[in-house]
Amino acid sequence: MLELSARAKELRDRLQRFMDEVVLPGEVDYYAHVAKPGQRWTIPPVMEEMKAKARAAGLWNLFIPDTRHGAGLSNLDYASLAEIMGRSLIASEVFNCNAPDSGNMEVLLIHGNEFQKRRWLDPLLAGEIRSAFAMTEPEVASSDATNIRTQIRRDGDEYVIHGRKWWTTGATDPRCKLFIVMGETDPQAPSHQRQSMVLVPADAPGVRILRPLTVFGYDDAPHGHAEVQFDQVRVPVSNLLFGEGKGFEIAQGRLGPGRVHHCMRLIGMAERALGAMCRRASERVVFGKPISAHGMAQEAIARSRCEIEQARLLTLSTAAAIDRQGNRAARDRIAMIKVVAPSMACAVIDRAIQIHGGAGLCEDLFLAHAYAAARSLRIADGPDEVHLMSLAKMEVERHRR
Repeated sequence: MLELSARAKELRDRLQRFMDEVVLPGEVDYYAHVAKPGQRWTIPPVMEEMKAKARAAGLWNLFIPDTRHGAGLSNLDYASLAEIMGRSLIASEVFNCNAPDSGNMEVLLIHGNEFQKRRWLDPLLAGEIRSAFAMTEPEVASSDATNIRTQIRRDGDEYVIHGRKWWTTGATDPRCKLFIVMGETDPQAPSHQRQSMVLVPADAPGVRILRPLTVFGYDDAPHGHAEVQFDQVRVPVSNLLFGEGKGFEIAQGRLGPGRVHHCMRLIGMAERALGAMCRRASERVVFGKPISAHGMAQEAIARSRCEIEQARLLTLSTAAAIDRQGNRAARDRIAMIKVVAPSMACAVIDRAIQIHGGAGLCEDLFLAHAYAAARSLRIADGPDEVHLMSLAKMEVERHRR
């Protein structure tokens, strides 16, 4: 029912070997670099070395279904690869598949004009620059995107952008050259036609990084998440994406496959945590026998396996539904996975932390950072409550028919 193509199976095997031989060993040098004073917001050389190896190995832009620019895989095929990448928090960038660049590249592929593609998409596809997506705002409840108040006003041949954004992932990366900014172009239009998206060069006058933000103390340097001020920033009208009032339409197209990517990466992260949990439970002895021989640890391991398999099957079936029917028809499944996968990952990682004891809480292991990342995804791309509300409405409507 959910059979992968021969191409995806071959890529999956090569990707798995690359992860084991290059990426997971490369984590040591990567994190050692950013831990040194004065280097936190600089790019670790090992990242560029791994990217070069991945591109030479043909493991590049795997998320793009267009064979001219990427691997030409379906959502289902790519989902299996995203899970493998999810084992490491730095892996997606190695293969040029990291958020928010992947979503931004998809937006430019679908909605960008030829000039926009030449200026921004080509260097993103080559992994030469990074980008950021500026949507969430600190002054409003951005889970309801109709609340967004950043102004985008036309002034002759220019748009003037004024507002403050935060949780703008990638904005603090020294390679970030582009912001895709969502803001209000027409406050009098119907609620879902007020917003537009414009392309803003990172070095445009008036763009100011106010501060990097942390997730449970993790700043995710050098990529990071930032609060950004757009202070009367001017860009040409030609920097508009798709058309005025099309911001919501672009966002919905961007977020559907992106949520599958996030969820499959979370499943990969949970698999790594479960593996670490099992090894720790087998190696450590308490009260005269290995932790794995105690009933509470056995239940933690068994429940984790059940929950990972459930989340994987639901997410893969969602990817297949998007392939068959498109984002809109699969929106109920997309809502389901966005609730199920992050909660599952949090639960599995939390159990792994518990079995590791004090070691699970510190930076010596990947678990604490992984938990912070998983927990953030219960809010990013729409909080659980919004997806549950949407899913409930669809379910009630289905039973009215």
